[in-house]
Amino acid sequence: MTSGSCNLKIPRHIAIIMDGNGRWAKKRMLPRAAGHKKGVDALREIVKACNEIGVKHLTVYAFSTENWARPKEEVTALMNLFMEAINNEIKKLHKNDVRIRFLGRIDGFSKNLKEKMVEAMELTKNNKRGNLNVMVNYGGRAEIIDAIKKIIDDKVPSDNIDETIFSSYLYTAGIPDPDLLIRTADEMRISNYLLWQIAYSEIYITKTLWPDFDKKELIKAIEEYSQRERKFGKTSEQIT
Repeated sequence: MTSGSCNLKIPRHIAIIMDGNGRWAKKRMLPRAAGHKKGVDALREIVKACNEIGVKHLTVYAFSTENWARPKEEVTALMNLFMEAINNEIKKLHKNDVRIRFLGRIDGFSKNLKEKMVEAMELTKNNKRGNLNVMVNYGGRAEIIDAIKKIIDDKVPSDNIDETIFSSYLYTAGIPDPDLLIRTADEMRISNYLLWQIAYSEIYITKTLWPDFDKKELIKAIEEYSQRERKFGKTSEQIT
């Protein structure tokens, strides 16, 4: 933990929209794929930092349901990068006692890539130190629709459906809602991310592009989070 961070209010769960890989590459006259690869390096550092400072859950937006519409060569490069990242990183995550989950419509990926994701989840399923949730082929609206379909299939009586029951049908079932949502690259959008789960999350926007987002930037976000008063619909007097 860095000096000055000892008194921080550490979020139990941080969600990140990792934006700016393409712009990072463009600024350096590099192909977009180079930005995505650098983004994997940034993620590795942030996972390590979260473990060091005590963030229990980290959820990152890696590939959305809408990203399939990107140029074919970029999508192909991303799929290859996912496979490479799993091959290169999963043993390190397992050694560091981190559980990884790939959440979303993973049936939409190739057979080989899906098998790699399942293998990684199986290998790390009993790890306790940290939790890395990677949202892939993910969309907040798609998640809600899929939850409704499961509820209907299970014939859950309408009188029994409440927020707890509904949450148990989401991809993130059993994972606490994010305390802090970070978006890089200065974009002021939610982008169809965790629409149900971030109802009361604190939001932090930074101009830093994702490949440049490091532990120092993470601490900045947590410092601002620590200064905020989370009310959950109550008044300040009720909180204190």
